Amino acid sequence: MTESIQERLYPELPCFGCGHGNDKGLKLRSYPADGFVTAQFTPWPEHDNGLGYLNGGIISTVLDCHSAAAVMLEAERQGWPPLPGVPLSYVTAGLDVRYLRPAPLTETVELRAVVTSAAEPQITADVELLWDGKVRASATALWKRWRPR
Repeated sequence: MTESIQERLYPELPCFGCGHGNDKGLKLRSYPADGFVTAQFTPWPEHDNGLGYLNGGIISTVLDCHSAAAVMLEAERQGWPPLPGVPLSYVTAGLDVRYLRPAPLTETVELRAVVTSAAEPQITADVELLWDGKVRASATALWKRWRPR
């Protein structure tokens, strides 16, 4: 299998959603596609919202972490590497999530992200969670340049 954006750009990160350095994490794997970044995510039974659907907090986590892959890939393309002393080029500064339809707990869902604006101080991405041909949740993610203090 091809190495994911996360495994290539930040393989030791302990982030719960996308970090491959977290044994108990989701270990999201995102890949470049034609004009966007894509991923598949299969929920665990523990991700139940209490009603048999995917929990909203987990949805927010995968939207945030999948947008990270699009943002870090864009930062790499632009030549904006992490600054000395920090593990990532950018950090989440805002995530505006919209829940549109229930998302299944027992089926694999698709994630898609596209960078909508990129400047060195901040990058914005739109990200969606889809299943059965319909958008189940969407978000706009704002990422700011991580500057060590």
